Amino acid sequence: MIFSKRPEHRTAQWVAALSLAASLLLPAHAAVTPLDHIVAVVNDEVITRQELTRRYREVERSLARQNTPLPPRATLEKQLLERMVTELALQQHARSTGVRIDAAQVERALQRIAAQNQLDLAGLAAALEKEGQTLDGMRATIRDEMLIARARERDVDNRVAVSDAEIEGYLQTQAQQGAETEYNFAHILVTVPENASPEQIQARRARAQDILDQLAKGADFAQLSASYSDASNALQGGAFGWRAGGKIPALFYEALKPLKPGEVAPLLKSGNGFHILKLYDKRGLDATLSVTQTHARHILIKTNELVSENDARTRLQQLKERIDHGVKFDELARLHSEDASASKGGDLGWINPGDTVPDFEKAMNALKPGEVSAPIQSPFGWHLIQVLERRDQDVTQERQKLLARQAIRERKAEESFQDWVRQIRDSAYVELRPLD
Repeated sequence: MIFSKRPEHRTAQWVAALSLAASLLLPAHAAVTPLDHIVAVVNDEVITRQELTRRYREVERSLARQNTPLPPRATLEKQLLERMVTELALQQHARSTGVRIDAAQVERALQRIAAQNQLDLAGLAAALEKEGQTLDGMRATIRDEMLIARARERDVDNRVAVSDAEIEGYLQTQAQQGAETEYNFAHILVTVPENASPEQIQARRARAQDILDQLAKGADFAQLSASYSDASNALQGGAFGWRAGGKIPALFYEALKPLKPGEVAPLLKSGNGFHILKLYDKRGLDATLSVTQTHARHILIKTNELVSENDARTRLQQLKERIDHGVKFDELARLHSEDASASKGGDLGWINPGDTVPDFEKAMNALKPGEVSAPIQSPFGWHLIQVLERRDQDVTQERQKLLARQAIRERKAEESFQDWVRQIRDSAYVELRPLD
């Protein structure tokens, strides 16, 4: 069995051996210092009590900043441990299926966080120290989050397809309903495992109903979300913020439409489990849309068992040098690109915002017309991108279809993501141990 080398997730065997060795070295009369212990095993990695305590303190500070009442410690720790188990299972899935995050990517993300807070790295380190955290700890957190994000892009987001029939159906529904409405709402999810027994389903339903009963008696929604919700935004009070009706899962949309601000919807059941929704506010949405379109082309080198990340990047660096010395981009695209656009010299036509994956779009948007990017990575492989021209386009005629496609895509991606998380969590070997 191969065990993780990550320092924050020691193997069960290693921790147990260390504990035994420490106990043998202690004199019989010495005062006993409590040792760290394992609180969960996830496949071949473990979560320790110290890690759970560290996460608890971070969340405690976060909830205090949000003025959210702190749930009872035992309740919140149980909730956090479940979240940590799911996150670790997702990270393991990402690593085992080839997702890699190098140090340079993590460092760039760290620099962006510092810049967003108007700090340099030294200032960020000082700010983190006041919170009981370190730069290395943040690096580890960023790496883990990027692992999951990459896997989600590849396994979920990039596999979502929207048909013309779905767009037409969406537009017909919108026309019948009149002007589209935006909803500001929050959500609590009580998941149900795949292939759950009737007894398990009933137990989860009872838990969800108890939450609903507490809300009816005036309990704080954000506090209950932090205490019991299995959703990814539980510690943010379950808040979704403002969402257009078409970008909300159909089940939620139908439940929110008749609500008045401040009301809670009846208990909802989906394939993922039981849902509780609270509507904070709603408003009309009738803004016009004008977009900046980019005409671009690219060369794609895919990675596989024979072509490593470094090989793909090196090949593209060599191609870029040839382009810089006068070789035509489209000629090299026809010869070397592994994308369907190769026959057209890599030409992707006019691209709207949101048409490409985030990494590609960010790199493309940073280029001026005529410029060629350095090799950049996306879930599809490695790319060279050249921007040919840009234009501000009045898309009045296309607006409804564009918004419809984006709305349907976001909704389907979110629904697929929840299914994906549940499947990976349910397929993992998990052993929960006493917290004390």
